Amino acid sequence: MQRVGNAPDAKEATSLVFMDYGKGPGKRTIMYVSGRFGLKGYDISADPRSPKLVGSFDLPGFWQGEDTEADHKRKIIYLSRDPRAFGGNTDTGESGVYVVDVSKPESLKQIAYQVIPAGHTTSCINDCRYLWTGGPAKAKWMPEDWGGRPVWVTDVRNPRKPKVFKDPIDTGRNDGKTDYTHDIQVDSSGIAWASGRGGVRGYHTSGRHYDPLTKRFRTATPWNPVPYAGGGIDEATTNSSFMHNSYRAVGRTRDQGPDPRKWGDGQTLIVTEETFNDGCANDGLLVIASLKGSYGGQGWRSTPDKPFRLRTLGTWSVAGQEGSRPDTDGCSAHYFDVKDGVLAQSFYEQGTRFIDVRDPTNPRQVAYFRPDDARAWASYYHGGYIYVADHNRGIDVLKATFR
Repeated sequence: MQRVGNAPDAKEATSLVFMDYGKGPGKRTIMYVSGRFGLKGYDISADPRSPKLVGSFDLPGFWQGEDTEADHKRKIIYLSRDPRAFGGNTDTGESGVYVVDVSKPESLKQIAYQVIPAGHTTSCINDCRYLWTGGPAKAKWMPEDWGGRPVWVTDVRNPRKPKVFKDPIDTGRNDGKTDYTHDIQVDSSGIAWASGRGGVRGYHTSGRHYDPLTKRFRTATPWNPVPYAGGGIDEATTNSSFMHNSYRAVGRTRDQGPDPRKWGDGQTLIVTEETFNDGCANDGLLVIASLKGSYGGQGWRSTPDKPFRLRTLGTWSVAGQEGSRPDTDGCSAHYFDVKDGVLAQSFYEQGTRFIDVRDPTNPRQVAYFRPDDARAWASYYHGGYIYVADHNRGIDVLKATFR
């Protein structure tokens, strides 16, 4: 890999969103960066290697918009506020979502703020007309038998007046126990995949579908989704049950993951496990699992006595890989992007790793970028470059030198 640019004033960066404005010769691309500072907008139109700061929405001490998402049509960014923001904690801190108008990159404006019982991440559902907000660990005032915060649904059809649904969803995710839902990724077929403690489960959020739990057809909605597939990850292959985020290559993205000719269209799930133990060999893994055998609601019926687990096809650890540092414990798998079957995945102090997953039984590193001061949180392919949100370094701009 070759580093071709850097934006050092984006230190404490967490997540990136790329948004286009206009068409033709006057088209602009703004890279929005969320982090401990709030939100910053960088113009990368003239030179993608040299991001130019053009606007900001300042929230010093914010935490954390970890996987910030945007409504590209309405030019809105949703920043999730973790209860640990501004010196708070999971018991006393306030959580919610800031609704930021980014229609003018030089003038970012808050148009709403909604208190929500969760706030570690928030994700767009049904074309950003609704949000699913989850995590972090539960507060003492929440039900005693919960292990973490599930998902609350917010109606943002009118973004200036968000409306939160009273009852949470994705409950009972950890062998029947309501636990920490960390993040949601929506695949190209519209299935919303909820990752957290207890595995990854996918839901229909619109249309009429067969519900394997009620054994009848019904209409799926964001606040009453229909179970689709998924479940826990086999403990024999991972160091914890905490799944951080996921990706399913299906439909128009079918060629982005494992070879669909051999492994099926949408039949595999790429998952990151996040855990922090002593030594890299015990930290979070990249996991690739098969969804076969999980389409009958098995992941929702799983119990400690009769557990259901997805079949693991392969795993990958940064420990012992070329370019890895043996003198750090910050090795856990974190956010990734995928292009042509190669993940660009962040591993904190172990930097960004490029992993070929076309054969899910044998994921292999094909390149890496690991500065000595790295703390990589998320990596993104965009316009022939790779952009890395690094908590220590700001934004690194990379160019691939491998085929």
